[in-house]
Amino acid sequence: MAIAAAIQREVAVCEYAPTRIKQSITGHGGATKDQVAAMLRTLLGIRELPSSTDATDALAVAVCHHFSRGAVRTSSKPGAKGSSGWGSFVKNNPGRVK
Repeated sequence: MAIAAAIQREVAVCEYAPTRIKQSITGHGGATKDQVAAMLRTLLGIRELPSSTDATDALAVAVCHHFSRGAVRTSSKPGAKGSSGWGSFVKNNPGRVK
């Protein structure tokens, strides 16, 4: 729903594969969640991360996005060169998004 709402409001949506996120954070695409968490603590200069692995994953995505700024591919501009992903899905399947 969040992605669909963002696209309807023409807000850019970026997607990253789990291996890309791990590579961005730890330098190794096959890193474990514990390795990602340890590196996030170092990068962010904090003692503890939230106990929820979902929250840690969200932080990892945010840091990956920060590192990737300017080199990200967005999918919110239908018809843009190289556009694919959720923007194209919503455009091609209007009846499936409510």
